[in-house]
Amino acid sequence: MWKPDRSMKIPLYQQIADNMEQRISYGEFPPGSLLPSERKLAEQLEVNRSTIILAYEELRAAGIIESRSGGGTRVSKHKWGATPKHTPNWNRYVKGGNFLPSVPFLRRIREALQQNQSLIDFASGELSSDLSPNKEIKLILNEHPFTEHLGYDNPQGYMPLRKALVQFLNDYRDIHTTASSILITSGSQQSLYLITQCLLAPGDAVAIEDPSYCYSLPMFQSAGLRLFRLPVDDKGIQPKDIIALYKKNRIKMIFINPNFHNPTGTCMDQERRNQLLEAAGSLGIPIVEDDPFSLTSYNGLPPRPLKSDDEHGSIIHIGSLSKTIASGLRIGWMVAPHSVVSRLADARLQMDFGLSVVPQRIATQFLQSPYVEPHLDRLRMNLLFKRDLLIEALRKELPDLVTFTIPEGGLHLWCRIIPEVNESRLLEECIRRGVVYVPGSVYGSDADYVRFTFARAKAEEINIGISKFAEALRSILD
Repeated sequence: MWKPDRSMKIPLYQQIADNMEQRISYGEFPPGSLLPSERKLAEQLEVNRSTIILAYEELRAAGIIESRSGGGTRVSKHKWGATPKHTPNWNRYVKGGNFLPSVPFLRRIREALQQNQSLIDFASGELSSDLSPNKEIKLILNEHPFTEHLGYDNPQGYMPLRKALVQFLNDYRDIHTTASSILITSGSQQSLYLITQCLLAPGDAVAIEDPSYCYSLPMFQSAGLRLFRLPVDDKGIQPKDIIALYKKNRIKMIFINPNFHNPTGTCMDQERRNQLLEAAGSLGIPIVEDDPFSLTSYNGLPPRPLKSDDEHGSIIHIGSLSKTIASGLRIGWMVAPHSVVSRLADARLQMDFGLSVVPQRIATQFLQSPYVEPHLDRLRMNLLFKRDLLIEALRKELPDLVTFTIPEGGLHLWCRIIPEVNESRLLEECIRRGVVYVPGSVYGSDADYVRFTFARAKAEEINIGISKFAEALRSILD
C-alpha cells in the first residue's frame, strides 16, 4: 500500500492530497463514492489525523471532494464534468448480485493484515513458509525442468496428477478410486463452490455442522440454500439428528469435516461414523466429506476418512495440499462418481478453462517423490511443538479466563472465553495491540469462542501474541 515519503521536501499532507486526487482520477473512487474516514486513513498511512484533515481540506478547496454532516466525505459528483446522469451508480452494483460478500469479521481481519504485515497472525488457516517443503520443491524443479506444451489441459485436471493421487489416496487415506473419478480443483473452497452451484438448487435444505467452517463461506447463502445445524460435541455430530432433519426439512446433502474438525479440532468416533453412514444410506442422502487435516495427526496415525468405508459411492470426498504441503500451489481434489466429476468439470470449464498445468506438474512430481513421508513427519512434529507453545502461553496468561480441549491434529485451537465479551471490541483491541484471530461467531458459534490458528505464526511469536490477546481481553473486562 502507498505511504507518503517522509524524506521528500513536499509536505506529507500535500503528498496525500496528490495521491488521493490521482486515485480519484483513475476511477478507484468514482464520483459520489465514500472516502475513508480521517481516522481510518490516518491509521492506514501511519500519519497524524491532523495531516489527513489538511489533505482533505486541500481536496475540498479544489472541489474534488465534499463533506456533509453525518454523511462522511465523498468524491464530488460534478468534478471534471462527471454527473450522475453519465456515471454508473457503482455502489448499487457492488451491493447487488447474487454472490454475497465475505463475513464482516473476516473482511476486517484481511484489511488489518494488509495494512500491517507485522501483526501476529492467529487467523490465517495456512502453513508458515518454514513448514512447507520449499527446498524439496526447488530440487524437483531443478531435476525435472518443464518442457511440456503450455496449452489448455483436460477439464478434469492434469492426468499424471490424477494418477498420482490415485496412488497417494490409496497409500495414505485407504481410499480406492480411479483417475476418471477425480476432479482437480484449486482447493477445498472451489470444490464446495462447484458442489453448491451445480448439484443443488435455490431452496434446497442441507445439513452442516455447528460450529463449522462452512458458516464463514457465504457461498452457501449465495446459492440460496437453507442451512440446518448438526451440533458438534467432543465425539462429532449426532447421526440421529440427520433423521430428524430429513423428516422435517427433507435435507438433500450433508456437509461434514469428521477428522480434526475446523474449528473445534475434534474427531468423530467410530460408532457415530457407522451410524452416520447407515442413516445417510437408508435415506439416500449424499455426504460431502471435507478432509484437509487428517495427515497432520500428531501421532502419525491419521483417522480413517468416511470415504474409505463408502461401499455405494454415496460420499464426495474433497481434500487439498494447502494444509499439508503449500497453499500457494492451489491444488485440491474431489473424489466422486464419474457422472458428478464430469458435470462439475464442465462447469469449471465454463469458468476458467481449467487450472494451470505448472503447479499440477509440481504437485505430481512431489507426490511421486521420496520427500512426502519425511515432510509429513517434520510437519507433524512442528505443528505439535507450536500447539504446545500456544497451550503453555494460554495457561500462563489466561488460566482463569479461557478453557479449551487439546486437539490431536490440525492447525487450530478452539477456546471458550469464560466471561461474556463483546466480540467486536475484543477484536479491535487485539488489532490495536498487534495480534489477530478469528471470533467464534464466524463459524456459527456463540460470541464467547475464539479460534487460534498456530500454523501461520512463527514459534517465537506465539507467546507474545497470546500476551497481547490477554492484555486486550482484560482491558475490555475492566
